Amino acid sequence: MRRARLALLASAGLALAGCTTAPAYTPPSVPAAQAWREQGPWREVTTAPPAGAWWALFNDAELTRLEERLDADAPSLAIQAARYAQAQATVGGARSSLFPQVGVGASRVRRRGAGESTDIGASLAYELDVFGRLRGQLASARAEANASASDLAAVKLGLQTQLAGLYFDLREFDARLALLRDTASAFQRAHELTATRREGGIASGLDVNRAETQLANAGAEIEEVAAARAVTEHAIAVLIGENPSAFSIAPQMQPFIPPNVPAGVPSTLLLRRPDIAAAERRVAAANARIGVAKSAYFPSITLAASTGYDAGGGDLFNAANRTWAVGPLSIDLPLFDGGARKARLKISQADYDEAVAGYRNTVLTAFGEVEDGLSNASHQSAQALDQAAAARAAERTRDLALTRYRDGAANYLEVVTAQTAALDAQRALLQLRGDQMRNAADLVRALGGFYQEPATRGD
Repeated sequence: MRRARLALLASAGLALAGCTTAPAYTPPSVPAAQAWREQGPWREVTTAPPAGAWWALFNDAELTRLEERLDADAPSLAIQAARYAQAQATVGGARSSLFPQVGVGASRVRRRGAGESTDIGASLAYELDVFGRLRGQLASARAEANASASDLAAVKLGLQTQLAGLYFDLREFDARLALLRDTASAFQRAHELTATRREGGIASGLDVNRAETQLANAGAEIEEVAAARAVTEHAIAVLIGENPSAFSIAPQMQPFIPPNVPAGVPSTLLLRRPDIAAAERRVAAANARIGVAKSAYFPSITLAASTGYDAGGGDLFNAANRTWAVGPLSIDLPLFDGGARKARLKISQADYDEAVAGYRNTVLTAFGEVEDGLSNASHQSAQALDQAAAARAAERTRDLALTRYRDGAANYLEVVTAQTAALDAQRALLQLRGDQMRNAADLVRALGGFYQEPATRGD
């Protein structure tokens, strides 16, 4: 009869387990435009971006090598991976609450006048999740774990684009060093020319001093840029988990050709950015916690049962010594708590509102970052054309001024002015081209790095 009662109670618990007090969840909506405002037709591409390995867009073998090492060894990435593992373990802990808790025990007691008594048995305790408190905790933990997975993807993407930015800094320094060394060689030849002309009584000591000043300034700038390159190289080493003392990247001259980064349409950004995915999952977690807070207004029901053997002597496992019990069936419902449950419910609802506001802010920030990247790319492209034309004109002026000086038609101040203008124009062009590469990497990050949200989220 008691077994029948136990089966009946268990069946009732399973039937009621479908109840839940959490509000029906609907992801927050943020209006998205039909197209990017700053996207021009010149950015259209016909090939799909690589999923994850976005750096392949730059077609740079060294960058690819560094990015792969980053994924394998970056200390900052390992930190976030550990946090994700913690979130997964929390899901396991929440899931375990849905199952019966079973334990075993044994004791041996000696009593005066009664001899020894031995008992061994097993106990079971099971909370019937009638009003969804335990399932709400599990749903919240799962959503937080999914958010942590997206956080991991966001951290990885941030480190990848940070590495790309440092790498493009390094290559810009390589180009500037090559430019400065060529310029220093030209300044050295100009200095020798002025010294020869002074010996012939054609040039003054002022011309020689000006040539020496230019040459020394170029040498000082070479050392400054070389130091900046070394610092950047060290930063790359630390980022990918290498010892800076044993790490180096060979100098390399290569053209700066920013890739066409496919932006898609604004609505797809909601699926491509891991930080947006993380923010949405945190809204879902907060929604589940509202249900947990509401369940506190309903009773918690716990069923207990035990079985074992108890003998004062002889054969412990004799059937006559077997004991068992069903119960107690405990029902706990606080009647007065001074408003504690009401306060917890208000807190959970405020947490939900905060998560929704955070989600919308994340989405709008993402839209703004993409528009910024597209705008920068468009204007930098036009600016690079003008700056390249300015650099070519400055080079022609420099060459003409030097020819006029050799022919005696101009003084050396005209040469100095033209050489300085040419160097400034070329330096500005290199910086602009480096900015284009860095902006392309930033745009990839703003677009989510072609991140793909997991197909199943375990809500």
